Order: sequence, then structure tokens, then C-alpha cells
Amino acid sequence: MIHTIANIKVTCEKGIVHELVEQLWNKVLTLEIDSKISDFIRSPSRLLFSAAELGNIDFLIILIRSYPNLIWKLDEQKRSIFHTAVVHRQEKVFNLIYELGGIKDLIASYKDDDDNNMLHLAAKLAPANRLDADTGAALQLRRELHWFKEVEKIVQPLYREMRNSDGKTPQALFTEEHKELLREGEKWMKGTASSCMVVATLIATVMFAVFSTVPGGYNNATGLPIFLKSKVFIVFAISDAISLISSATSILSFLSILTSRYTEGDFLHLLPKQLIVGLATLFISIATMMITFVASLVIVLGHGFIGIKVPIALVAGIPVSLYALLQFPLLAEMISQAYLSRLSFRRSNLLLQK
Repeated sequence: MIHTIANIKVTCEKGIVHELVEQLWNKVLTLEIDSKISDFIRSPSRLLFSAAELGNIDFLIILIRSYPNLIWKLDEQKRSIFHTAVVHRQEKVFNLIYELGGIKDLIASYKDDDDNNMLHLAAKLAPANRLDADTGAALQLRRELHWFKEVEKIVQPLYREMRNSDGKTPQALFTEEHKELLREGEKWMKGTASSCMVVATLIATVMFAVFSTVPGGYNNATGLPIFLKSKVFIVFAISDAISLISSATSILSFLSILTSRYTEGDFLHLLPKQLIVGLATLFISIATMMITFVASLVIVLGHGFIGIKVPIALVAGIPVSLYALLQFPLLAEMISQAYLSRLSFRRSNLLLQK
């Protein structure tokens, strides 16, 4: 029964689930002696720690509000719920530690049976189910680095150099645990950058050639393009220039990725930002290339042939849509990790809300 409560999922209205859990927990609190409550919690330890492991923040909040001493409970390995949250990478549960004030320093100082402090636990490789939440080894490594840096802010400076029972510091343990992930991240980054760089190079080559052979040709007397004063020609020229510039920017971004040192720190900020710039500018170059194509088509065909121009213009949108469909999820995830992930670790005041 207790394990079932800890694994409660929101399958109906959230308020109903909360009310159910509160009523069940109130039954627990009717035990007359405080030690009985402690024994009740300690014996089926999965009640509290399964909830922390699964990230069931709503259930934990109800328990802690009713019985605040639960934050001091330790599991069989002498780990608190916050240590468990670090091991299983549960941000919402870990964020509760920010609400404890000075108490958080005491809890963060706990060490388990192997003398691992909280930073050692953050240095260990996350469970497979948590790693799989991110696309590609590079993003997985970045999230691991982000967790390590956030926990590093919580622990005392002395704990950053503390050794566990194997004689390893948190940084040394992180490097050892993520050695394979670092290799896979480098391979993933290089593969992605190489593929996208080929496309960007082709677009830059084509756009440069298009600008030197403008539709309609040049005026022999002035040497200027014949359709220079046409609005469609202005669209053609601007979109071609944007496509050329953005594709060149994309090439440089992917080139910087290929020539990177691929250290652990590079995966935290530098490489993700370079990939974001490369993917974003590549999308712009593809979109403006299609606009250039449509504009040149309108110039060549003139005012007529609506039945031809409209279908071709619609078909020209397919490559742009296809790129957006295939690459936007990756780009959105990269942006989320690079700029929004810092918001995952913050004081939420959930324990104070009623």
C-alpha cells in the first residue's frame, strides 16, 4: 500500500489526488507516539525515497508539510531525499533544499556509506532513463555538467576536494564516470556539424553563383540589372544576400565545432551555443534560398502564368517545412538546455504554499 502511495500518478484531477494523499497521510499522523511515526517511515523506506526517486514532488510536499522532520530521514545508504534526488536527477525534488535556509548546509554535508558527499553523487552517471530524456550524447553530457555545477554551489568548498572511500574527488569521479559519454558526445557533435556544414557550403556556393547571374540579365548601356527597379527584384537581391551571409555564418559555426578541443567544459556552454547558431543560420539560409528562387521565378515569368507560379511557390516551401520538422525539435531542445535549464534550479517556495 505504501509503495503504491509513493508512486501515485496524476490520472485524474490534481486536487482530488492531493486530497486523497492528504487523507491517507493524516491517518498516519493519528499515531499517538512520535517514535511510531518514525518507525512507520523507516521500516517501509520506499515510502519517502521512492517518491524522491520518481520525482513525485506533490506527494513529498504533503508529507513534509505535515511532518517536517522527514527532511532528516536517511535511507539504508545514509542518504537524504535530496541526495536521492541528485542520484536520480530530479530537479523539482532537489529544489526543495533551497527553501531550508541554513539547514541545507547540514543536509548537504551528509556522506553515505562509501563516504560520497552530495557532489560525489552528482558526479556519478545518471540512470539510463534520465539520460534518455535528452537527444544525443552531447546534450546528455551537458545536463550532467549542469547538475554537477549546481550541486557544487550547494556544498561547502571543502567538499569539492573531499575524497570518498575510493580516494576520488568529485571532479575525478565525474571524469571517470562520463569518459564514455564524452567520447560519444564528441562523435555526435562532429557528425552533426559535418553533415550540416556540407549543406551550408552548397547553399553558399549556389547563392553566390545566383547573384552573379541575375534573372533578366543586364542593361548593355548602363551595366545594371534590367529589373533593378522592380520590387520583386529587390526581394530577390535581399533574400539572396541574406541566404549567402547566413550560410557563411553557419559554415563558420560548424567549422568552430569541428576544431574544438572537446573538453568537458566545452559541452556546458561553448559547443551548444555554436550548434544553436549553426542550425539557426542554416534554417535562415534555406528559407531565404527558397524566397530567392520564387522571386527569380516571378521575374522570369512576368505577370502571367499564375497557374504555374502559385503551385511552384507552394512546392518551394516543402524544403523549409521539412527542415523545420526534422531539425526544429533539436534546435528547440538546444535552446532550452542552453538558456532555460538554469531556471530548473531555483527556489520555488512550494513548501510555503498552501
